[in-house]
Amino acid sequence: MFPINPKHNPSIGESILLFIFIIGLISYFIIELETVPHVPILLGIFALLAYGLLKHITFKDLEEGMIAGAKSGMGAIFLFLLIGVLISSWMISGTIPALINAGFTIIGGTWFYAIVFAVTAIVGISLGSSLTTTATIGVAFIGMASALDASMAITAGAIVSGAFFGDKMSPLSDTTNLASTIVQVDLFDHIKHMSLTTIPAFIITFILFTVLSPNKAVPMQNITDYQDALAQVNLIHWTSWLPLLVLVICTIFKAPAFIALALSSSLATLLATITNHLAWSEIWAIWFNGYTGTTNFQPVNDLLTKGGINSMLFTVSLVILALGFGGLLFVTGIIPSILTALQKKLKKVRSIIISTAATAIGVNVLIGEQYLSIMLTGETYKSIYQKSGLPNKVLSRTLEDAGTVINPLVPWSVCGVFIADVLGVSVLTYLPFAFFCLLSPIITIIFGGIAHTKN
Repeated sequence: MFPINPKHNPSIGESILLFIFIIGLISYFIIELETVPHVPILLGIFALLAYGLLKHITFKDLEEGMIAGAKSGMGAIFLFLLIGVLISSWMISGTIPALINAGFTIIGGTWFYAIVFAVTAIVGISLGSSLTTTATIGVAFIGMASALDASMAITAGAIVSGAFFGDKMSPLSDTTNLASTIVQVDLFDHIKHMSLTTIPAFIITFILFTVLSPNKAVPMQNITDYQDALAQVNLIHWTSWLPLLVLVICTIFKAPAFIALALSSSLATLLATITNHLAWSEIWAIWFNGYTGTTNFQPVNDLLTKGGINSMLFTVSLVILALGFGGLLFVTGIIPSILTALQKKLKKVRSIIISTAATAIGVNVLIGEQYLSIMLTGETYKSIYQKSGLPNKVLSRTLEDAGTVINPLVPWSVCGVFIADVLGVSVLTYLPFAFFCLLSPIITIIFGGIAHTKN
């Protein structure tokens, strides 16, 4: 059931107390002391190592647990490094500047946040990846928000809401495929059943962003200043759209994410040498350190100065620490103890669905990894749903409603760290405005009270 075999079997009371202590420690450092999340997670690792040694778990077993936890995220780590290259290559090929410039031509002030949410959701469904959506169209929208003097927090909340709606409902999404596979539900039955909770969450979110959107059109001069500066860098050409087209084609043909990003980045890099006449030595430096804007308009410089492998190292280091921390939670038996105890107590439909949602959220908070929240919760509750006569599609829906969309709301999670780094807006800043992510588990819990029957 669990990816790492526990070496200790603590009581449920002991596990809950440790859970509260660790969450309290991390929360205090991040919220009260405003430290980077690396510090409290490293302290949490020290605490778990001390606990494990006190319980006579060998350091070798503890170390193997950390390594196994970190190893589970290696695929994501390689993707993060490649996304750093993608952003920098899309900058020098003019793809991101072209997206921003196009956005300025269709977006004024009115309905801005609602349009950001809707467009990001459409792109998210097309690409099947919340992180790719955020790193591409999301970066462009953040630039527009700066130009329109809109709230960066609300804009980031709209981007995250749209990206994770798309990730959740796309048949190309890895989390959507994972949730349906884990509990053995047909992919399109899973997506259809998710619409029962996802569409209401989408409608409410769209209305909220419409209400919050500026009610006055932004003066054209503000937009013209940005467009003039973008033209000044001379990066935008008709070929600038080709890397985006390649990425879309790759997703249509279900190419692996790494291959899709690699092809798009490679094409963007080649185009930069042809259309923008960049030397190869300069390009390789930009691949690592990112692109630096050099216009006479500082806001555009801030917008264009992004990307590079180096920009992802903060994220990569935190992902390794967080997943190693998660490995220790398994090897010490804390998470297995809590999940096993839950299996013995649940009988009613509403309590089962509430507990499923709480478990998926709890794994996200403790480990910071959405794949594990789906896998562990799915494996734990499958037998409970079968005994209660609930169809598996109810479980797969709940896994996504409370697992997939919660990860970007956790400051030390894989998605949270990545999004905060790429958008330049902290998780706690955009969290109150990520309406879709906040509404999804609430709606699934309310909907859980309605009788479910097997088809």
